[in-house]
Amino acid sequence: MSATATDTAGSAPPREARPRLLERLGDRLNPLVVKEVRQGIRSRVFWASFGLMLLACLILSMVAYASSQDSGLSTQGKDFFFAFFICLGVVHFFIIPYSAYRSLAREREDETWVLLILTGLGPRRILLGKVASFLVQAGLYASAVGPFLLFSYYLNGIDLPTILIVLGLGASWLLFLTVVAVAAATLADARMGRALVHLVLLAGLLLSLVYGLMSAFVLSEQGYRFLTRDKEFVVFACSFLWAMLTYGWLLFETAAARLSLSTENYTFGARLALALQMLLSGVVLAGLWMVKNLSTDMATVSSILGCLHLSVTGIFVATDVDGQARALRAATRPWSLLRPGAVRGFRLVTLLLLFWAGVCFALYSLSLDRITSGAHLLGLLAAPAYALLFLSLPLLVGRLPRSDRLASPAVVRVLFFALAGLAGALPPLVAVLLGQHADDPLFNLLNPFVGMANFSDYDYSTNESKMSLGLLACVWLVAVLTTFAADRTLVERERRAHAS
Repeated sequence: MSATATDTAGSAPPREARPRLLERLGDRLNPLVVKEVRQGIRSRVFWASFGLMLLACLILSMVAYASSQDSGLSTQGKDFFFAFFICLGVVHFFIIPYSAYRSLAREREDETWVLLILTGLGPRRILLGKVASFLVQAGLYASAVGPFLLFSYYLNGIDLPTILIVLGLGASWLLFLTVVAVAAATLADARMGRALVHLVLLAGLLLSLVYGLMSAFVLSEQGYRFLTRDKEFVVFACSFLWAMLTYGWLLFETAAARLSLSTENYTFGARLALALQMLLSGVVLAGLWMVKNLSTDMATVSSILGCLHLSVTGIFVATDVDGQARALRAATRPWSLLRPGAVRGFRLVTLLLLFWAGVCFALYSLSLDRITSGAHLLGLLAAPAYALLFLSLPLLVGRLPRSDRLASPAVVRVLFFALAGLAGALPPLVAVLLGQHADDPLFNLLNPFVGMANFSDYDYSTNESKMSLGLLACVWLVAVLTTFAADRTLVERERRAHAS
C-alpha cells in the first residue's frame, strides 16, 4: 500500500505543481500587450468610438427592420451590410491605426521609450506588443459589429461567402495600416519632422479609409461567385495580399532597426526581410508564369516594377551610417551583407537587382511570343541598368566631398530624388531648345523615364525598335562604371570611419 503510494507520488507531481496552460501562456505573453489593452479600453477615445459605432449600427438595424416589414420580401442585405461595414471601417481603417501611431509617438515625445527599453523586451518585441494590442482592440470593435453584419445576411441580397471575403480582406488591410502607422512613428526625431509625418499620415489614412470602403462596396455588389470567376481579379487580389504581407514585414523590421542601439546588429532583420521579399516574389512570379504562361510584356513590367522598388528601398539601405561597433566588426566578412554598413547594404541591393533581372530574363525566355517582341527584351534589360545608375550616382556625388554634411544619409537620399528628377526633366528641355524631338533617343539616353519608354517602344508596322543593343550597352557601361566607383567610395569612407 505504501509502496504503491510512493510510486504514484514519484511518478506524478502534485496538481498544484503543474503549470497550468493559462499560466504558461501568461508568462510568455508580451506584457506590453496587457498594458496597452488595459490603457486603451480605459481611454475616452475607445468608449466614444465604441458607443457611437454601436449607436449607428442600432439605428441602421431599426431602419432595416422597418424597411423589411414595409417591402415584404427584403433584398436589401448588401446595402445594409455596406452601411454596417462603414461603421466598422471608420474605426478599423482610421481610428485604430492613428491610435497606434499616437501611442508610439507619445512614448518618444515624453521620453518614456527609454523606460520600455530598460524592461529588456527589445525594440522588436515592443513594436510587436504595440501592434498586437491595437489588433486586440480592433477585435473588440469587430465582435460588437459582428451580429449586425450577420443580420444583413438574413435581409437577403448578399451571401455569406461574400461577407467572409470582405471581412478577411478588411482584416488584412487593418493589419497593414496598423504596421504602417507604427513604422511612421519612428521616422522623425525633430519636432518639425514629426509634424510633417503626422500630416502625411493623416492624409494617407483618410485615403486608405476611402479605398477600403470603395473596395468593400465593389466586393459586396459583385458577389463572390462573380469575383471567383474573374481570374484577373483573383490574380490582383492575391498580388495585393502578397504586397501587404511583404511590405508590412519590411516596414516592421525597418521600424525595429531604427529603434535599436548602434551596438546591435540592427540591420539584420530589415535586410533579411528585403532579401526574402525579392526571393519569394521571384518564386511566386515564376509559379504564376508556369500556370498562366504570361506574355513577354509582363516580364518587362515585372522588371520595371521590381527595379523601381529596389532602387527606392535600396537608397535607404545603402545610406547606413559608416562604421559599426567593434564587437560587430570582428565577426564581419565580405559576404556579411546583412550586417550594418553602407557598403554592405549597397552590395546587397546590387545583387538583388541582378537577381531580379535574371528572373525576369528567364521568364522572358519561357514566353511563347519572345521571337516577335524584341523591344520587350530591351526594356527588360534597361530597367536594372537605370536602377543601378541612379542608385550609385547620389552615393558617389554625396560621398566624394570630405564634408560630413553632404555625406549624411538624409542628404544622400534627397540627392537620389533630386538627381532622378533633374535627369528626367532636363534632357527633353535641352532637346526641344536645340530643335529636336523631346523624346530624342540620344538626348534621353540616360533619362530614367523617357529613356525607359524609348527602350520599350516598338513600331509593329515596320517591326523595328526605337533603340538598339548598342545604346543599351552604353547605358550598361555607364551604370557599371558608376556602380564600381560608388562601391570604392563607400569602402574608403568606411575605412576612414573605423580608423578614426
